[in-house]
Order: sequence, then C-alpha cells, then structure tokens
Amino acid sequence: MPTAKSSPYKRVLIKISGEALAGPRGWGIDYGVLSSVAEQVKTVNDLGVQTAIVVGGGNIFRGLAEAARGMDRVTADQMGMLGTIINAVAMQDALEKIGLKTRVMSAIAMASIAEPYIRRRAVRHLEKGRAIVLAAGTGHPYFSTDTAAALRAVEIGADVILKATKVDGVYSADPKLDPTAERFEHLTYMEVLRRGLKVMDATATSLCMDNEIPIVVFDLTCPGNLLRVVSGEKIGTVVSVK
Repeated sequence: MPTAKSSPYKRVLIKISGEALAGPRGWGIDYGVLSSVAEQVKTVNDLGVQTAIVVGGGNIFRGLAEAARGMDRVTADQMGMLGTIINAVAMQDALEKIGLKTRVMSAIAMASIAEPYIRRRAVRHLEKGRAIVLAAGTGHPYFSTDTAAALRAVEIGADVILKATKVDGVYSADPKLDPTAERFEHLTYMEVLRRGLKVMDATATSLCMDNEIPIVVFDLTCPGNLLRVVSGEKIGTVVSVK
C-alpha cells in the first residue's frame, strides 16, 4: 500500500461526471458505482492527500441538451446545477458511511442542504483532513462543470485535476466508433485546443494552461485506478505545459 510520501500530490481535485455515477443504465445514480467511487476516494484521503471533488449533473439533467431542444438556456443551466447538488449529497452520504468526514459546498445558496462555497473555508476543511464536494458549478449559467473544476482547482491551490471518466485516456477519435483511434499518453494544452480534443471544454483547458495545472484523464471504473494516479503511476493521459 503506497504511503502519503509516495504521492507527488499534496492536494488534488477530482472531476467526476454525472454520467460516470449513472453506471450502465446511463441515468440516475448507480449506488454500486457510487460506493466504489467513495471507497477509492477514502483510500486516497487516508494517505494524507487532501481531496476535493467536483461532480457533474448529466445523469440527472443536461442543461445544454435541453437548451438545444428549445428551453431557455439560463433556466436549463440552473436546473443542471441543481442536478449536481443531488449527486454531491449522494456522494457525501456514501463517503460518510465509510468514515470519511465530508462537506458539500454549493455555489448556489442552499443553507439547509450545503455550506456556501467560501474559498478559505474550503481550504480549512481540506487542511483538517475532510473531503469536500463542490456542487452547483460556478453558480452561473453558460459555464460547464469542467470550467467549475478548473476554477476551483486554481482557487484552492490544487496540484492537479484528476478527470475521472469511463475511458482509459484521451483518444484521437471515439474509440467505440473508430477502432483505429489513437490513445495519447501525453498532450500539451495547446495540442488539446488545436485538435479540439474532448478533454475539458476550451474555457477550462485555457484556465488550466494559464495557471499550469496539469490534467490527468483516466478510467475511474477500473478499481484502484484513482490510487494509482495519485501514487504517480503513468496511466491515462496527462495534459500539461510540455
């Protein structure tokens, strides 16, 4: 079992999509998946690595998709942000059931359910060994949870963004549709932007580039992968300055 000294990171931000929490059904919350993710997060936190999580809400409601169908974009995005609250509270419950003290912090005021997101308070929770789940995106429409993850990573001084997905890295094309798709071990931010690769959206990628926060894209569905990434093993795809 790796120790805290074996990790190159002191503080990480894990970006988990709503789709990842949905499991094979593709909607709602798969509690088997949720429990597995919680166990992996606790293992990392137990090493002494401070752990923040940003959750998406695509398994509950996708604002951009509904806006494309004719719903007002601001309304649709607000509904999507509320979806992330549902996932965050579920994640908190799963983490606390296995003994990891957790705080949900929301960018939208919701005092009876979550703490307001305050940067200094978030950092203090991390310093005390608690996990934090950051919900409701940035609190504003037109910004994705990818952008929220990049913004929060900068604010709290995270060493890396760990983008947990259902694929084992970044490919030149969709590997499910194109068997010749190439998997990249390393990319620069500019290569991601120039090629239009689906790592994070352009706003999030640019924010990471400006602040030199590396991104590691990896498969969360493989048990133990989160610990491997935090321990410095070369899995998935790394996006960095060079």
